[in-house]
Amino acid sequence: MSEIQIFFDPIDSNFHFEDETWESTQIGSMIDSHIGSYFPNLKNAKIAIFSVLEYEGSENISSNNCLIRSFFYDLHFEDFPKVVDLGFLKISNERKDSFESIQNICSLLLKKNIMPIVIGGGHDISYAIYKAYVSLNKFITLTTIDNKFDLGKKDDHLSSSSHLGKIISHKPSSLFHYVNIGYQSYFVSPLAVKMLDQMNFDVIRLGDINSSVYELEPIMRNTDFLSLDISAIKGSSASANLYASVNGLDPLDVCQLMRYAGLSDKITSVGIFEYNRDIDKNKQTADLLSQMIWYFIEGYKMRKNELNPHLDNCIKYTVTFEDEKNEIVFYKSKTSARWWMGVPFFDKKNKKRNNYYVACSYVDYDLAMKGEIPKRWIKTYNKFQE
Repeated sequence: MSEIQIFFDPIDSNFHFEDETWESTQIGSMIDSHIGSYFPNLKNAKIAIFSVLEYEGSENISSNNCLIRSFFYDLHFEDFPKVVDLGFLKISNERKDSFESIQNICSLLLKKNIMPIVIGGGHDISYAIYKAYVSLNKFITLTTIDNKFDLGKKDDHLSSSSHLGKIISHKPSSLFHYVNIGYQSYFVSPLAVKMLDQMNFDVIRLGDINSSVYELEPIMRNTDFLSLDISAIKGSSASANLYASVNGLDPLDVCQLMRYAGLSDKITSVGIFEYNRDIDKNKQTADLLSQMIWYFIEGYKMRKNELNPHLDNCIKYTVTFEDEKNEIVFYKSKTSARWWMGVPFFDKKNKKRNNYYVACSYVDYDLAMKGEIPKRWIKTYNKFQE
């Protein structure tokens, strides 16, 4: 028996396989799933999907989310990587025990270089996944796609509306950087926007995304853990969420973001949260979420092994500013045409100056050529001065 099988119920407890037949190119015929007493073999697995129906900190609730699987398993895929479906996490009577199980499972998968894709459940499950990185002593960049920040108040209990505040205040901290994509100004305090900016974090308004989704690709390359609250998607396309709003990301844009996330060599875990099966009357939200996962895996299959730029396979551009003292070095991959910039810092461990490579785009290079230092360079540089 696998060391983590005891944590899961099989998916056929909710998903009736006897009613399903798939073609050889459909995911249902290729994915290794937890069915009955059979548990997937984790050897050589690249991605592990599992569901967590834990909603104590959320207004949403769901009896199951196998409808997502029903759509996902019907999709076609060429050269499907080894993906395992672990099933449904067994929810403990004590909430802290469920969160500890999520942390331990994700820690084990990360150690095995298997990427967890967690289908929630409340958005506060992100806290348990974050603690998996803490347990492994890994500093990470967390990117959330959400229409709010979920900071909460200092004394709030852990919930979908306060989990980010708990992550930021957690000691010891494993949070190197935080990015929010898609916040809507009328849902957040201007003071929170200023506070996050002063902490050298990045927050990106919904209105600044619609015309430049491509510019979010470098953010995904800088991300370790991607956490998505489906309330960030416009309610007409993802209505199965009590927090849904009339405005939000378009389905095509969120699928493009998921593809960028899959392409990122840095992302090692993904969470999709706040799906409420009980109000998915037209099944549209489950359909969309299944396609989002499909786009992520398609991107994953096309990874370029460029966690950092391979300097011997890059074109180097040095931009010197007017004072002739400061400069930024950019690198463009000859293989993928993707860009990075070097941020100098003092490596205390090796007692020497080194470069931290930040994924960027041609726009950052163009800004530097015009004499303006890109914001992501400044914020990264400031972090090493703290």
